[in-house]
Amino acid sequence: MKITLNPDAEIVRIVKEGLEKTGGYCPCRRERKEEYKCMCDEFKAQINDPEFEGYCHCMLYYKHKD
Repeated sequence: MKITLNPDAEIVRIVKEGLEKTGGYCPCRRERKEEYKCMCDEFKAQINDPEFEGYCHCMLYYKHKD
């Protein structure tokens, strides 16, 4: 299992700017809850799922199965 940043530098830039503005909370979510703090609980659960491969909610990170 490997986690990488999105290869699209523009998406990475936009999401990281959003994270700075929100104090580390997912900029794609309206509410500021602890479970939305990057790396969010949703993606942590997806990381632990051996069948999941794909992007986190805001598309900053990608989990590879191999």
